[in-house]
Amino acid sequence: MKKLLLSMAILSTGYIGMAQEDTTTVPNRQKGEPLEGMDFTWLNGGDRRSTPTLAGKYFTPTVMVDANYTHSFNDPIDNTVVGSTALARNNEMQVSAAHLGGDFYYKGARAHIVTQFGTRSTVIPRNDYSPYKGQYQLADVYRYLAEANAGYHFNVLHGINVDAGMFMSYIGLNSYYQVENWEYQASFTSDNTPWFFNGIRFQIFATKKLKIEPWIINGWQSYGMFNKQPGIGGNITWCPNENVKMLTNDYYGADAAGIPSRKRFHSDNSLLVRYFNRPKSRGISKMAFSLTADLGFEKGGGVNGFRDGDSVQGPAQYFGSVMFYNRVWFAKNKFAWTFGGGYMSNPGRYLVLYPTGQASPLPNPNNPTTTAGSFPYSANPGDKFEGFDYSTNIDWMPNEHILFRLEYVHRQSSVPYFAGHGGVTSPSGYTTTSLPADWKPDLVKAEDRVIFAVLFRL
Repeated sequence: MKKLLLSMAILSTGYIGMAQEDTTTVPNRQKGEPLEGMDFTWLNGGDRRSTPTLAGKYFTPTVMVDANYTHSFNDPIDNTVVGSTALARNNEMQVSAAHLGGDFYYKGARAHIVTQFGTRSTVIPRNDYSPYKGQYQLADVYRYLAEANAGYHFNVLHGINVDAGMFMSYIGLNSYYQVENWEYQASFTSDNTPWFFNGIRFQIFATKKLKIEPWIINGWQSYGMFNKQPGIGGNITWCPNENVKMLTNDYYGADAAGIPSRKRFHSDNSLLVRYFNRPKSRGISKMAFSLTADLGFEKGGGVNGFRDGDSVQGPAQYFGSVMFYNRVWFAKNKFAWTFGGGYMSNPGRYLVLYPTGQASPLPNPNNPTTTAGSFPYSANPGDKFEGFDYSTNIDWMPNEHILFRLEYVHRQSSVPYFAGHGGVTSPSGYTTTSLPADWKPDLVKAEDRVIFAVLFRL
């Protein structure tokens, strides 16, 4: 039963492996269950547990902790990490995330709730402009929720779920929960695309190996709606066998604050292959790779998709990226070595994470089309941004519930972007220090860092 519940969860999410989302799906068998008997503990962005730990008849709990230390060789005096949703502070022990929650199920009715505490409860909401439209502080209301949704399971075909609320985004392959990823600092493809959606989804398990999932949501990683048009999209995931996963995610919406004529399209596509599997080997026990490629654009309201236009159409504004990772497991899957990286081009910088510490990510509440602060990061139509990264790490996994990771990461951009030694806050690094007239944030084009993380999951 526990393996059945986990396999149902694996196909029910875009990441394949966000098992905490649907571990208590209907227990009644019908025409065979999705992915029954298959091993997907190897997937990048997936739950590496073979079974839910404390699966119950009506409730399965979730507990996750992400504690880490990172050192940037730029050694910024204000300890600020720039351009990351995974990290927030340099040269300090930090709790990036502490999650509590679980899955509830009773006679087809279902609910999934996971809270979030730690630096991510500030890092993630800061990237959402939608709370500045209308009253109420949505960023604060939802800050401590990673997921919260409820719905119903219909026992037709191989299962149909209808859920409403906040749920994990499927765009970018990586899981929001670091314990499920092969790498800690995500490549640009994942780190600059959504981690959550707020709306309604329909999960249709057409066959044992195929899921089709439409979405109607507020917008692109947004608590509220930017304009009057909701975002629409969907996920198709196919697993022909336990060694291969293929998926595509596609999205269309109007996500430029205060510019309803500007439309966004984005396509995200991934292939994961396990090409070697000897789980009992004391040497190499598994080998696998993941490949993700994204392509998207914005058009209208002064920007022109993939091609530069005239003075009315505006310059090109698009997103193109790719990332590749290869992972090798050793000693009966107790150790693993991962290497890989990626590339991103984003003219207009409409998906670039704005450098923190400059008051630049948040717009003026009275005019959401402008940025606030003395040193806003330019994200005007036509502004160029290219970046690439590579990383490698070693994992020790004494059991399915704990992981120790040591990782090295290099990131580089075409324009000054990362925090240099002078930091991005003030000459002293403290927000209480007044800023001299000639001071400006110290942004540089590259950074190298090491990360040590302890990742727990029950």
